[in-house]
Amino acid sequence: MRVVLDTNIIVSALIAAAGKPAAIIDAWLDGRFTLLTCAAHVDELRATLQKPRGAELVRPHKAGRLVNQVKKLAEDIDPLPRVKRSPDPTDGFLLALA
Repeated sequence: MRVVLDTNIIVSALIAAAGKPAAIIDAWLDGRFTLLTCAAHVDELRATLQKPRGAELVRPHKAGRLVNQVKKLAEDIDPLPRVKRSPDPTDGFLLALA
């Protein structure tokens, strides 16, 4: 199974290690599904974790490790098809991944 995860799910997994988002990330790392990603997704993840609130809630080494895991273990889908259906243009890449 191939899955697209919103950046907020990935960040939430780092904030609350016992929550459902963390269980989703654990399932991915256990090989129960393939995470799909792209350069825009990794960039958004990195930028979100570097914002003051993200940096306050997530230790830099944990953030860096997860970004590296996404880059190394997720299936990179590039180039993406153009999609203009999202009301939030910054989420277009998520729809294109799907």
